[in-house]
Amino acid sequence: MHHDVIVVGAGPAGSAAAQACAAQGLKTLCIEEQGTIGYPVQCAGLLSNAAFAECRCSEKPVMNRVTGARIVTDSGNELLIDAKVRKAVVVDRAAVDREMAGNAADAGAEFRLKTSVYGVRKNTVLTRGVYGREEHTFKILIAADGPRSTVARQFGMERSKVYLSGIQADVLHDSDSRFVEIYPDASPEFFAWSIPTGPGRTRVGLCGQTLVKERFATLMKKFEGPVTHLVTGTLPLGLMPKTYGHRTLFIGDAAGFAKPTSGGGVYTGIRSARHAAATAIGCCERDTFTDTALAEYERRWQDDLGRELDLGFRLFGMRRKITTEEMDQIIQALKEPSILSAIIEHGDMDRPGMLVKKLILNPAMINVLRPLVMSGIRSFF
Repeated sequence: MHHDVIVVGAGPAGSAAAQACAAQGLKTLCIEEQGTIGYPVQCAGLLSNAAFAECRCSEKPVMNRVTGARIVTDSGNELLIDAKVRKAVVVDRAAVDREMAGNAADAGAEFRLKTSVYGVRKNTVLTRGVYGREEHTFKILIAADGPRSTVARQFGMERSKVYLSGIQADVLHDSDSRFVEIYPDASPEFFAWSIPTGPGRTRVGLCGQTLVKERFATLMKKFEGPVTHLVTGTLPLGLMPKTYGHRTLFIGDAAGFAKPTSGGGVYTGIRSARHAAATAIGCCERDTFTDTALAEYERRWQDDLGRELDLGFRLFGMRRKITTEEMDQIIQALKEPSILSAIIEHGDMDRPGMLVKKLILNPAMINVLRPLVMSGIRSFF
């Protein structure tokens, strides 16, 4: 069977790419290894307003709306950031994935569920699953098959720089529905979180590189109530050195587009999908699929996201060097009214560059924050 575009993976990035290609009249196939789109759920489900807008779906998946965050250290030091207006939504990620896939199907994309890719030979994808063994030829391939990307392995592509492990549980626990809570000391290499998903329900998670299981067990002692859902996952940080090649464009987690500051991948993943789709459409129109033609994809996403993702990875590297004592000092400094105002005004979960610049130039932060970050981000600015 021949297709103009084959997308591997039906998460938000894959479905966004499939919809955009199909909407332009390209014969598009989306291959998903799971039997049900949206499962297993390996996401905290917290989306900024901008990220949710990128999904282009209805409000039906929204479970809660949050206005800010509370950062809590092990010493009990707290920083409350409250914008008093909706800054993010908590969604049923499975419902988001299903609606986005439905939108892609409505645009004309064909889906193969419970079908996995086990090989790529020139411009042919080899699959197996409920349809048996099949061969699908393509003009261009879009790999949206997650952090363990089979397509990337097939081509021997150099992968993301860092992989974190994560554990997350849904708990019957009541928490303030307005605020996400962040626990930086719970995982010194990254952080832990609790997210109110609805009345009497909280989602608790932790990401890190070492002792993740043990640290998560310690974190869970803060939350009474039974666990209704438990999931583990892998978070890639740092982009592939080359996100195209072999008639293939790599998007979302398959390429390492997760934000190094928060681990969120929906916004950046969908943005990468839109750039990949635009490139694929252009290549099909010109009937040229050389690496020179595919390089347009990398130019597009670099112009859009490159500086922010580069800054984010630098901040991730610095975060791992911050001690618990230094974290307390930073939290204390951030309580200064002018800094809190800057956070509320310029804070952006998806594009932190402007806020970082404002913070390091604020006199109240000079003695605490600037020595920690200036060496790492001097070249960024």
